[in-house]
Amino acid sequence: MNKSYIDLHIHSLYSDDGEFTPTQLVEMCYEAGVKIMAIADHNWVKAIDEAKKKAGELKMEYIPAIEIDCTYRGINLHVLGYGIDYKNPAFNQLGEYILKQELNCSLKKLELTNQLGFDLKKEQLDALSSNGVYTGEMFGEALLKDERYFNHELLKPYRKGESRSDNPYVNFYWDYYAQGKPCYTEVKFPTLEDTIKLINEHGGVAVLAHPGNNLKGQFELLDEMVKLGLQGVECFSSYHSEEVNRYFYNKAKELNILYTCGSDFHGKTKPSIKLGEHHSDVEEEIKDNLKKYLGIG
Repeated sequence: MNKSYIDLHIHSLYSDDGEFTPTQLVEMCYEAGVKIMAIADHNWVKAIDEAKKKAGELKMEYIPAIEIDCTYRGINLHVLGYGIDYKNPAFNQLGEYILKQELNCSLKKLELTNQLGFDLKKEQLDALSSNGVYTGEMFGEALLKDERYFNHELLKPYRKGESRSDNPYVNFYWDYYAQGKPCYTEVKFPTLEDTIKLINEHGGVAVLAHPGNNLKGQFELLDEMVKLGLQGVECFSSYHSEEVNRYFYNKAKELNILYTCGSDFHGKTKPSIKLGEHHSDVEEEIKDNLKKYLGIG
């Protein structure tokens, strides 16, 4: 896997499934050789002031960003907003709106999880959550650490050396809590159109995150999204195969839109994902892109 000096998709502890403080992440990026970075937390911009200050001290290029959950044609998507006016209260207001729903969904998730044949207690999740939101990754962590279920058949694929063990917690989320899975609970997210509008109205550029993950089997939808105003695509992602990276890279050039790269680093939630690692081999082109669209670099 190629290691880049650009990483535009990183999560801090202000994301429900993130681990590190903004300052820690900037220092970790610096150590990893990342020179241009963005923390893009889920639906919050709380990390930016602290991270920007630290990045300035280390003479790194820092891009204000957010990752917004939204929907298009019934598909849950993640859209990255780069270069936003993060001081505008609209972004954290969105975070509050989604947080209220996630708190309600967390108890429903616990109920659905136990219907799979477990007896998890609320206290086990509270020990992992800082704000009362229980993510699918937290359920994976709690169950895999629970001695009662050491030999449970359902958990075997996530144990060391097995088929889903590379990122066991997030894989458990994808397999049981993602859209269409047994423990999925619906949160009403903004539409793609409203998300693009929110980002654009506050000075930002809207970029579709890890499309290989969210548009499985429906890659052609990107063309429709660009017609709606989407301005870019994260073609280089730690989730993508070389073939998928190349598809979206070529597609971005064909559509004449911004193309970016990001690891989607979270920490313990996704242990096999490292900062600056996302299969990209065109950093200089991406840097030129950032200059053209955001005046960065």
